Amino acid sequence: MRVLIQRVKNASVSIDGCEVSAIKGGLLLLVGIGREDGLEALERMAKKVANLRIFEDEQGKMNLNVQQAAGRILSVPQFTLYADTRKGNRPGFDPSARPEMAKAYWQKFNRLLSENGVQVKEGVFGAHMEVRLVGDGPVTIWLDSKE
Repeated sequence: MRVLIQRVKNASVSIDGCEVSAIKGGLLLLVGIGREDGLEALERMAKKVANLRIFEDEQGKMNLNVQQAAGRILSVPQFTLYADTRKGNRPGFDPSARPEMAKAYWQKFNRLLSENGVQVKEGVFGAHMEVRLVGDGPVTIWLDSKE
C-alpha cells in the first residue's frame, strides 16, 4: 500500500464540474493499493496516518496529529501510485491491485481511519476526478507499507 499525504488548508474532488467531496483543513491522501497488500497493511497504515504528527503546535513545532489539529481527511483512490516506469515511456500498472480488491481495501482503509477518530471524506473510486488543493507548508509525506 502506498499513501501520498499532503497537509492542506483545503482540498476538494469534483466530477464533471460538480464538487463531490471537500475538506477545510487537514490531510489529502492519495491512496494506492498493491496486488500483494493484505489487511494488516491497511491497519498499520491507517494507524500511522491517523497518528502522524505533522501539524504545528503553539510553538510552531510539528507535534500534533490530524485529530489534535481538528483536521479532516480527504481520501482519493490513486492506482497510478504503483506505476512501473522502468521500461519505455508508457507506465505499466501490473503491481496495482485489481479494481475489485482495490476498491474494497480502499474503503476498509477509510473505515479504519474513521475508527481511529478521524473524520474522512472520500473521492470516487474509478471516476475521472479533478482534485484541487491548497497546500499547507508545503508538507508532503510518502508512506509505503513495504518500508
